[in-house]
Amino acid sequence: MKNIRQILFLLACLVSLAASAQWQWTDKDGHKVFSDRAPPADVLEKNILKRPGMGGKTTVNAEAPSSAVSPVAAASAAQSAASAPKLSGIDKELADKKKKTEEAQAAQRKAEQEKVVKAKVENCARAKQAKANFDSGVRVSRINEKGEREVLDDAARASEVKRIQAIMSSDCQ
Repeated sequence: MKNIRQILFLLACLVSLAASAQWQWTDKDGHKVFSDRAPPADVLEKNILKRPGMGGKTTVNAEAPSSAVSPVAAASAAQSAASAPKLSGIDKELADKKKKTEEAQAAQRKAEQEKVVKAKVENCARAKQAKANFDSGVRVSRINEKGEREVLDDAARASEVKRIQAIMSSDCQ
């Protein structure tokens, strides 16, 4: 029973930490908006009541008008914040996972390409062997749909040589 209370207390603490990472602002209609994401760009600075990481303090910028900070300084501060390297370990772990996934996909594509190349080499070898049989002048027979053996005549032989030549031209490169 004591462990359950400790776990519930820990969960309550974690929930309060998650709640502290909230944004609060007043929208154009005067309604308070609570979100875990930053307000849209059209919300004025004076309407932002709470930011994450402020320790639960609410601030209203009534004392300092938004024109006190020049637009050029605000833009350069925004650029420097955007270009600053992220220091959290989560991003590094995410990058490592992404890199591993990309490597696995590249290895899979390479294996598939090797399989295709191997199949082409085998097809080429079979086609060369079949062409050698047809070029030797030996009678060639095959089994038809009825299961009967039939000898190829000159027209069938020529069409088969043409088909084999097409296979060789596509696979033997």
